[in-house]
Amino acid sequence: MIDRRLILGLATVLLLPALAQAHGPSRQKIIEKIEINASPEKVWAVIGNFGDMGWLPIVEKTEATDGNIPDKALRKLTLKGGGLVEESLSKYSAADHSYAYRIEKVDVKVLPVTNYSSQISVTAGDGGKTIVEWRGAFYRGDPLGDPPPELNDDAALAAVGGLYKLGLEALKKKLEQGS
Repeated sequence: MIDRRLILGLATVLLLPALAQAHGPSRQKIIEKIEINASPEKVWAVIGNFGDMGWLPIVEKTEATDGNIPDKALRKLTLKGGGLVEESLSKYSAADHSYAYRIEKVDVKVLPVTNYSSQISVTAGDGGKTIVEWRGAFYRGDPLGDPPPELNDDAALAAVGGLYKLGLEALKKKLEQGS
C-alpha cells in the first residue's frame, strides 16, 4: 500500500510549476537617476509643475487642470507622433521637491504598461549639484497569459527605462547648457 503522505508530496511537487504560473505577472519596478550641475531649486523650477512636461522631448503638448493638487490634478500629454497619455497627480510636496502620479489612460502601443505609477524627486547632491530620481512601478502591457513580445515584461521595462533616461538626459542638457 502506498503511503498517503508520499502521494500528497508527489502531487504537490507536480503542481508547483502550474501554481507558480497561476499568480499572474510580477509588478515591475525601475529607478533611473541623474546628477545635474544645478541647484535643487533651479531643477525643481523646471520639473516641479505637474502640468508642464515641456522638458520631456517626446511631449508635444500638455493640457492640465487643477495645478498641483493631489487627487484632483490631471494632465493629458500629446506625444510627438500622435500618442496620448492621461495622468493624475497622487502626491505633491514642493518642500520635499517630489511628486507622484499614475497613468489613467494610455494605449499599450504607445507605452506597453498597465497599472503604472511613478514618482519624481529632486535632492541636493555633493558640491552644489542635484540628483533627480525617477522611479516607476507597473505591470506589462498584457497582464494575461503568455503575452506577445511587444507587451511582455522586457518590453515594458525597456520602454519605461528608455523614457526615463531620455527625459533625465534632456533635463540635464536643458539645465546645464541652457538649451
